[in-house]
Amino acid sequence: MVSLICTLRHHTDEVSCCAFSPHLLATCSGDKTLRVYDTADFSELPFSPLTGHGYGVHCCCFSSCGSFLFTCSTDGSVMVWSPETGELTASLQHPGRSPLRVCALAPDSSLLLAGASDGTVALWDFTSKTLRRCSAVSEASVAACCFSPCSQMFVSGCTHGDLKLWDVDVRLLHAEKDAHDLGVTCCSFAPQFIVDGCCVEFRLASCGQDSLLKIWIVSQHEGAAIVMKLLHTLTSQSAPVLSCAFSSDGDMVVSGSLDKTAAVYDAKLGTLLHTLKQHDRYVTAVALSPAFPWIATGSMDRSVNVWRIGDGDCSAGNSSLPVVCVFTGRKLPGHSRLLLADWSEEDVQTWLCEEGLEELISVFKANNIDGAELIQLKKETATELGIESVGLRGRLLRKIEALKAAQSDSETPDEFLCPITRELMKDPVIAADGYSYERESIESWIRGKNKTSPMTNLPLQTTMLTPNRFLKMAITRLKSSQ
Repeated sequence: MVSLICTLRHHTDEVSCCAFSPHLLATCSGDKTLRVYDTADFSELPFSPLTGHGYGVHCCCFSSCGSFLFTCSTDGSVMVWSPETGELTASLQHPGRSPLRVCALAPDSSLLLAGASDGTVALWDFTSKTLRRCSAVSEASVAACCFSPCSQMFVSGCTHGDLKLWDVDVRLLHAEKDAHDLGVTCCSFAPQFIVDGCCVEFRLASCGQDSLLKIWIVSQHEGAAIVMKLLHTLTSQSAPVLSCAFSSDGDMVVSGSLDKTAAVYDAKLGTLLHTLKQHDRYVTAVALSPAFPWIATGSMDRSVNVWRIGDGDCSAGNSSLPVVCVFTGRKLPGHSRLLLADWSEEDVQTWLCEEGLEELISVFKANNIDGAELIQLKKETATELGIESVGLRGRLLRKIEALKAAQSDSETPDEFLCPITRELMKDPVIAADGYSYERESIESWIRGKNKTSPMTNLPLQTTMLTPNRFLKMAITRLKSSQ
């Protein structure tokens, strides 16, 4: 049995990754933020959200002890954060400033790894924060990487579909060509490994654009070459599989897919246990708690769902968590009605109370102010209502503008947002890859010696940009209607 216990709706763009420590849940997004939650009640920590990346954040992960939190981004940097205070403790830049898609810390916290769009991996000594080496591991973008539980090897997966196993000096140990047709999207080692005499055996999960989740046995006899053998090919999802993760005991593996589901499997038998279907859009991220029977799933619908596995016995922690609670980053009464204009008078009064404007409730009630009137409320209207305090009037107007901006963001179609900055475009242009970008953003991207597409990672045949007048007119119409 798997039950939904919590939905988090704080991100304003698609959720790209989720990660658990023993006591925290971290989520990151195309909105450039990292958010951190206390798993005692899934409340957001006071210092959250964490900002610092210039572009969308692709990956987040904790150290095995939970003392450090890492993020990487299209801006080419890996940032190291304190999960206790939210302090940025280090920022490490890829030598070629190539966009970073994935990062991982060795289980013994000795090495920090990041995979880049130019086909390289950067490897830092984590204690000294110094670059150990930056090496080409693929002709395609590195989309996945993870360390073995012994910290002596790592796997890289690329958008051409190959899986490669390396030692910590980035010497190739084994290559599994075309492991996933059309590209690898994620890979994850099970935390445990088996030592049988002079043989060491690991379990590795990988997923890809071929809609498959695969479980491999990686083994090595003393003095012999690495052997990688396919154990299970799991086919329950009907679209590309974007993410995968093992449970802390290695008994389960979870995957998220473009078919809007997360699948839970018995990792040893390769059998489907549960299919989770609560997301409205692609499931882009999955994570399992090392301390509690919980799964987190993140989606392009901007939400993170937290699920309880089993009978719900959480005596070590969260026995009081309700089923289902929803935490949202914006306090929007009448949230089932997406448009502010649809709010009732009671919704408006509830909003005033939540924003600390209780003293205005009687005024609004006497004048029958509903959502439609709230949208139109100006300085002059507020004065006519008898709100004489300049400070109170100013606070009310600022709250209204923030509310309108929040709802505007939530209603903006994805195609109106620049793929690089994830902000509403003002001057959209079409690049050689066929995608539209904000002119300033794509020009900056090209000036930074990135001659590949931000969306496909393939070389741009030309740097010529063509104005997208139809898109610009559509954005203008959207803005005028808000």
